[in-house]
Amino acid sequence: RARPRLQGQAMAQVKPPDAEYNAPGYTPARTERELEDVVARVPIVKFLLEAMEKAGCPVNKKFFHIEHCEQAVVGGFSPDVGIVMCHNNISCRTDVENMVAHELIHAYDQCRNKHMNWLDLKQHACSEVRAANLSGDCHWVNEFFRMNWGYQAQHQTCVRRRAELSVAMSPACKSNEHAKAAVAEVFDQCFRDTRPFDDIP
Repeated sequence: RARPRLQGQAMAQVKPPDAEYNAPGYTPARTERELEDVVARVPIVKFLLEAMEKAGCPVNKKFFHIEHCEQAVVGGFSPDVGIVMCHNNISCRTDVENMVAHELIHAYDQCRNKHMNWLDLKQHACSEVRAANLSGDCHWVNEFFRMNWGYQAQHQTCVRRRAELSVAMSPACKSNEHAKAAVAEVFDQCFRDTRPFDDIP
C-alpha cells in the first residue's frame, strides 16, 4: 500500500528540538496499541469521535493509518485519507493523545465544511488555531517541557506559534512571514470558535 501523501493538507506540528523528543520513535505495533487505548479511554478523544458521528462523519479504525514518515511531524490529516500517525516520530503517550485530538479537530472542521480548501491559507490557519487551542497541544505541562515558561497569555502565545509552524508547512505558504500573516488575520475569530466544545477543554 502506498503511503498517504500529507503535503498540502492540515499537518500536526513540527516537533521542537528539545530533550523531550530525542527518544527513538514507537514501533507500529506499539502505536496501534496506544491508539486503541486512547480511543477507548481519553475523554477529549472520545468526545471528538462522538461529535464527528453527530455531525454525520462517523470514524472507524480504517480512518487511522500508522506510517513511517520522512517529515518531522507526529501525524497529519488528509480529507482523502484520514489521520496518519507517524510512529517513528512518536516518543511518548502524550504525543499520541495530543496528536489524535489535534487531527480529529481538523477532521471535524472538514466534516462541517465539505468545501474546505486546505490550500487556502486562511482556512488552513483557522483550523490550525482551533486544533492548537482545543487539543491539549498548549497545555501548560507541554509548554513546560518545551521550556516555554511565559506567564501572561502563554496559552494564546502557544496557539499562535504552533499554528504558524503548521501553516508554514503548506505548499501554498511562501514564507514564515506569510504563515504569520495568515494566522494573524484569523486568530481572534478562530480562537473564540471552540466547537464542538462549549469552551476550551
